[in-house]
Amino acid sequence: MTEPFLPYGRQEIDDHDVAAVVEALRDPFITQGPRVDAFERAFADAHGAPHAVAFANGTAALHAAAAAAGLGPGDEVLTTPLSFVASSNCALFVGARPRFADVDPHTANLDTARAVADGHADGVKAVVAVSLAGLPVDLEPLQGLRDRGVAIIEDAAHAVGARRANEPVGAGGLADMTCFSLHPVKSMTTGEGGIVSTASAELADALRTFRTHGIVRRSEPDDPLLGPWHYDIDTLGFNYRITDFQCALGLSQLERLPQWVAARNRIAARYHELLGGTAGLQLPAEPRAGEVHGRHLFVVRFTEGARRRRAMFDALREVGVGTQLHYIPIPRHGLYRSLGYGDATMAELPEAQAYYEQALSLPMFPGLTDGDVERVAREVRRLLQAPLTQAIW
Repeated sequence: MTEPFLPYGRQEIDDHDVAAVVEALRDPFITQGPRVDAFERAFADAHGAPHAVAFANGTAALHAAAAAAGLGPGDEVLTTPLSFVASSNCALFVGARPRFADVDPHTANLDTARAVADGHADGVKAVVAVSLAGLPVDLEPLQGLRDRGVAIIEDAAHAVGARRANEPVGAGGLADMTCFSLHPVKSMTTGEGGIVSTASAELADALRTFRTHGIVRRSEPDDPLLGPWHYDIDTLGFNYRITDFQCALGLSQLERLPQWVAARNRIAARYHELLGGTAGLQLPAEPRAGEVHGRHLFVVRFTEGARRRRAMFDALREVGVGTQLHYIPIPRHGLYRSLGYGDATMAELPEAQAYYEQALSLPMFPGLTDGDVERVAREVRRLLQAPLTQAIW
């Protein structure tokens, strides 16, 4: 009998989630209602943050963070080449220009210490540091920049439920704003959705204003033209609102986030047991003391290079094991080539290029059984033993 196809990621939805959404749909407010505030408060509390502002998606959250940080034309934003394009597009959205620095060869996160030490961070107005795959990026080397007014934005799209220095990622101790994605393959979901946590009331207000067209409410009891209906628009904003029924799903999912993150880490530990020491295979970095990996992805590297990685991608899919590449380096995309990045940029990012040629994400989601993990590991080991020839693909 053919074994079922295992995707690289999958949401977890149960009857409690469905009931929560149905209840929300039956209420008078299905958008701009009480569940948005309730979800923001619950998420902030769960992540140790004073404030959280929910958005229609993670890209909107990053765009809002860039705007709230005051970024604009003429500004440069330091970020990683290894992420989904939203991590650097958020700079382009506000007219700023991304600046790419290389990644740590061990973690594949932005090498923040090196970027500061070699002057790569000099003159930037913000840093967008990505916690790739859910491993908390090292923000400590960026604190000197922060003291000089550089905005530190953590893109924690992969790190919902992760912990750094014994506090939740997003608590606000090391970043001005932390942006999360609530896409279905993440550790919890609102369908599409995003959320920004911050310790700053001023930034939270700016984020909320940006989310709703730039609208601010003003009324004057003694002015008949400025009644309770009155609003004004002082700055350009967008309609990036999230719905109440999405937030109902988020509230339901948030209850199970700790157990899902724990399950992901158990699955990762089992992968390490089964694949550790396999020739030609580099397993992902483990978190440091006091950290909890979010484990959105389980990215392995095939050290023989791009031809082996391609062969493994094709062969694993043929036997029903879904894999994906996370990510094509941002400077390689056509848009970024048209902006003057491309091959010359990648030549200055050798660690990112090496990762790109080797990396592949194996299935990682809480619903994986022990048998599923053993099946994936067995196929990886078996296929790695095959000679690498042009005939493979």
